[in-house]
Amino acid sequence: QLQLVESGGGLVQPGGSLRLSCAASGGTLDYYAITWFRQAPGKEREGVSCISRRDTSTNYANSVKGRFTISRDNAKNTVYLQMNSLKPEDSAIYYCAAGPTCGSNWFDYWGQGTQVTVSS
Repeated sequence: QLQLVESGGGLVQPGGSLRLSCAASGGTLDYYAITWFRQAPGKEREGVSCISRRDTSTNYANSVKGRFTISRDNAKNTVYLQMNSLKPEDSAIYYCAAGPTCGSNWFDYWGQGTQVTVSS
């Protein structure tokens, strides 16, 4: 049973940076595309970014394109989300999810989330 644990969230000022990690245990991330989602209070869950199983493709929501970078280190069984030039509207709980492909509506595993707050 794969378990995903997000970390790296916190409070940061506008314009700052954070790097989120999605670490897997109990199995390998190699077989999964990993998607980062976020959900702010009162808002729908939003797909932020996805990276394919073999790191051959990535995609980003328009709202984060050019500011966020997703990457994976299969040797460390971890996927990262580097977030730069953060804005208050980036504040949310960020989740990672493992699924068969980017764009899939089915996810086999979810993490518990990490809070990101962008505020001065």
